[in-house]
Amino acid sequence: MRPIKLLYQSIIQIVRVKLTRVQYIMLIATLTGLVSGLVAVLLKTLVHYLKKWIEEMPGNHFSYLLFPTIGLVVTVFIIRRFFGEQIEKGIGMVLKAIAGKSSFIPLKHTYAHVITSSFTVGLGGSGGLEAPIVATGSAVGSNLARISDLNYQERTLLIACGAAAGIAAVFNAPIAGVIFAIELLLTETIVSYFIPLIISSVVGALCSKIILQESILFNFVLKQNFDYKNVPFYILLGIFAGFISLYYAKVFKATEHKIHGWKINAYLKTIIGGLLLMSFYFVLPPLFGEGYDSIKSVANGSFTSFTDNTMLLSGLGNNWGILAFTALIILAKPIATAITIGSGGNTGNFAPSLFTGSYLGFLFSKLVNLTPWIKIPTSNFSLVGMAGVLSGVMYCPLTAIFLIAEITNGYELFIPLMIVSSISFFIAKSYNHFSMEIKQLALEGQIFTDKKEKNILTSIKLDSMLQDTYETIAIDKQLKDLIEIIKRSEKNIFAVTDNKGRFAGIVELNDIKQKIFQPEEFGKLSVKSIMKKPSAILTIDQDMHTVMENFDTTQSWYLPVLDNERRFLGFISKTKLFTKYREILSSQGDIYEES
Repeated sequence: MRPIKLLYQSIIQIVRVKLTRVQYIMLIATLTGLVSGLVAVLLKTLVHYLKKWIEEMPGNHFSYLLFPTIGLVVTVFIIRRFFGEQIEKGIGMVLKAIAGKSSFIPLKHTYAHVITSSFTVGLGGSGGLEAPIVATGSAVGSNLARISDLNYQERTLLIACGAAAGIAAVFNAPIAGVIFAIELLLTETIVSYFIPLIISSVVGALCSKIILQESILFNFVLKQNFDYKNVPFYILLGIFAGFISLYYAKVFKATEHKIHGWKINAYLKTIIGGLLLMSFYFVLPPLFGEGYDSIKSVANGSFTSFTDNTMLLSGLGNNWGILAFTALIILAKPIATAITIGSGGNTGNFAPSLFTGSYLGFLFSKLVNLTPWIKIPTSNFSLVGMAGVLSGVMYCPLTAIFLIAEITNGYELFIPLMIVSSISFFIAKSYNHFSMEIKQLALEGQIFTDKKEKNILTSIKLDSMLQDTYETIAIDKQLKDLIEIIKRSEKNIFAVTDNKGRFAGIVELNDIKQKIFQPEEFGKLSVKSIMKKPSAILTIDQDMHTVMENFDTTQSWYLPVLDNERRFLGFISKTKLFTKYREILSSQGDIYEES
């Protein structure tokens, strides 16, 4: 990789001197869109042909049930053998890198997700490729920005460009790609960000349009136009979508947490997870894989019969049997996805939420159409239901609206999409401020949220604020020893340590000012007699929010920082912290402002 990196840097350096800063960023955004788009197309193609290979295999009708277990085992083996036991996955990994790692994403993420998710999803894991593609595209953007010598703000923008290109390539939906990056990755968006985001997204979509076959692309043709008379039913669907989204999040997290809690061998856990998936797929075959073929069947109105391997639903007749079968799929999808991820698979909840929404819209419209005096279009409600659950699960209402609008090749359903997505999002947001994907990370202060001042504090690390050297003095020393330290120091606060080297207290210059002018006391007073306890003590692993709370509570200007063994590491200054805060705030400018 090093020769390639050096060649790239040599070329880019030649180009850089001929371009303005803005033009240079646009060029890197274009490269990011191209690479991310090609990677997304590659992953989509790999999964398509793996799925096709399974479908065309000769042999027993149920032999396909074995492949999800094989896919999970292969995925876990690759991760443990080549990527150090585990890899961070999905949107959470990207957001943590932006907030806590200066938007640096390790190089391995540019290929690890492609390899592992192709086996997980391609061999039948119940999930989607969008989260791995977002992680990969973001890693591409981060690494291109790093070797192109871009700053933190620009690296963050390139991460979003990579994610936008990936989403645009998967769905051939460039607008949805841009909106996705803004809604889920960029907590603060400057108008000038839109141009590089659009460039990357369009390039990614072109990769998909030019290379992918029409059968692989996820699109629909509307069979009925929007009828304003159906607005009350769209409102009802939005309500149902909101509560189904809450159900999805609760069941998914509970199942995933349960599987993660199994204290057993990783491969045994994977095999058990695969067997559980096998049982789910036997009862409900549409849960197998991404499920986009099933979504197309539902949304195109061709879902008129179902495979009842258990023979339990056949007795209800075809119509009621389909309704019961659909309801079971809606309830089971988050469990199957949680099993796939919890067992070690690499996938995400984007496609499963679309899948659940399509079946919800289908079920809702079928139930309404049971009445003799009302008929609503099943296809349209299936499509709008997809947006509703996606909005409520992922907390991305605008992405949901534009995605479905783009894959249906028009804006005929724009009004119902807005109604259903906004209602679903409002209901989900009312119960949980953060989506299930990022809730724990947000509560732990590991990612940026919608609060700007907290985001700035999150980006400041305590250890980076301890660069100054502070003198320490042993507790059994005398004042005369401290005077010698004061003479050669520019500081006005000193740490006192005990005979085991642990922190004991502090001495402030203001407290001993009078004693400095009494030389006769130098040999009589001990450090122990003049030291005092600090108003608060910080530990190196505390986040900056806690640090600021301590400053506010104590009204101190300096607080000591200790390690976990109570050894003194240094003082943190409120003045220095405020200076850093203003520095970060002033750096968040428009990319059109030439540096």
